[in-house]
Amino acid sequence: MLKKQINPKKTVGKRLLSVLILLTMLAGMLAGCKADQDTMQHELNILDDNYRNFYEIFVASFYDSDGDGMGDLNGVTEKLDYIQDMGFTGIWLMPVMPAPSYHKYDTTDYRDIDEAYGTLEDFENLLRECHERGIYVVIDFVINHSSNQHPWFLEACDYLSNLPEGQEPDAQECPYVEYYHFSREQVNSSYAEIPGGGWYYEAVFYYTQPDLNWENEAVREEFDEITKFWVDLGVDGFRVDAAMHFNDSDTEENLEILNRLYTCGLSVNPDFYMVSEVWANESTVAKYYESLTPSMFNFDTCSAEGKLVRAAKGSSDATKLVHAMLDYQETFSAENPDYIDAPFLTNHDQVRVANNLQSNENDLKMACGLLMMMSGNPFVYYGEEIGMSSKGTKDENKRLPMLWSDTDKIGMTEKPEGADDGIESAFPAVDEQLEDPNSLLNYYKRALRLRNENPEIARGTITIVESLCEGDQAVITKTYDGSTIGIVYNTSDDTLELSLAGTELTDMELRGELTLNGERVTLAEDVLQMPPQSVCILK
Repeated sequence: MLKKQINPKKTVGKRLLSVLILLTMLAGMLAGCKADQDTMQHELNILDDNYRNFYEIFVASFYDSDGDGMGDLNGVTEKLDYIQDMGFTGIWLMPVMPAPSYHKYDTTDYRDIDEAYGTLEDFENLLRECHERGIYVVIDFVINHSSNQHPWFLEACDYLSNLPEGQEPDAQECPYVEYYHFSREQVNSSYAEIPGGGWYYEAVFYYTQPDLNWENEAVREEFDEITKFWVDLGVDGFRVDAAMHFNDSDTEENLEILNRLYTCGLSVNPDFYMVSEVWANESTVAKYYESLTPSMFNFDTCSAEGKLVRAAKGSSDATKLVHAMLDYQETFSAENPDYIDAPFLTNHDQVRVANNLQSNENDLKMACGLLMMMSGNPFVYYGEEIGMSSKGTKDENKRLPMLWSDTDKIGMTEKPEGADDGIESAFPAVDEQLEDPNSLLNYYKRALRLRNENPEIARGTITIVESLCEGDQAVITKTYDGSTIGIVYNTSDDTLELSLAGTELTDMELRGELTLNGERVTLAEDVLQMPPQSVCILK
């Protein structure tokens, strides 16, 4: 038998190569560990108050726990570890009460859970699991209107349909005739005709959503008891839907209603939180803070033309953004010194931020970084952290199934009825992004981690360092409870170098950074060097 000849030089070469590969791998692992240590070098400092990082969830499209194609409350419970690991400390559940529509903004029972989502016991279990993790639960409170299938409305319509000709409705006979706005005439185009004809009712949003009459004390007392029911159950707060529309012609009445709701919630839970939808400009939002309720969504920050997205894509600069932040602070606090701002990029009614930024990953990361440096409570719409897309203006296309995996379909939900086919995301699903340290998802994790390490970001009083603000370069300080941090923004596509000497940031040290793909911010002898589209924190 012939023996294979061994070349000793080749053998030594292979061994050396193997050793080099092993050393390279070890060096990479050590570098990765060092990078992780640098990124996670500060302890979490999550305060137990109403400042939270909120995650908005459309339950039907989030996670299916029982294989019927419908997302459910148990599915949300199954994903709480993911939510917590991301760094969210609160969730906002879109409507969970019984309703005939897919979106459930038309309630038929204000004291129960829609059977498609589970049971009241499932909801209580979700509350317990959230609270064990320090996560607040805020539920959508849809009180401007009910469903036209609500027993109140059905009984009122039945009564009116059988009312003898010429006889006026009597609330003693049927109190629900005063729960809505009924008329024998079609007052305007927002009035729909009740089944059987002869009477009309106000339904500003849609004929299936009759407007409630908040001038009626009985309606207010109903919702006092409903509020107590949910807060007693353990709900931490409400997201109040359509807060401008309780009375479209009387803002003062709307403010009084919001204050009443909030006061009622506080009577059960002194830490009760409330955020209201006032889809309007900054001055109108400021007016609603006169209600002395904690939060209004800051619509000035959101959508394609909002200040965060414009700064992220470079159509507006960082200096304008920080001046807007200071303006929010001054304007809102003038009406309610205890306000908590509620900035966001998009929500369930809007085109997704990935569409607004043409799925540009760098700009999406920048938008996240800017959001997470905002004061107050940032709200993130599910799927935003992985760059999910929408299509057109159809609401169903904005509420598509969460993309947990491109290969493992366990837990994946069916798309809402009426949603278009073929709406693809430009980015991988959750499982793949979790494995990529430079993914959009992991950028969100780093940004949320910074918020959870530094309470000053959410709560601090803003001061602009004017000498260091110019165009895409901006610097602010935030001071909270005697502690001050500096936040430096570079929203440009260029490396930025600036001297901190002689400014409020002199002698501060780097405390955290957000860069696109692992690039480093450096600080030496008061000279700060920042990569393109980056943010850093100093203290």
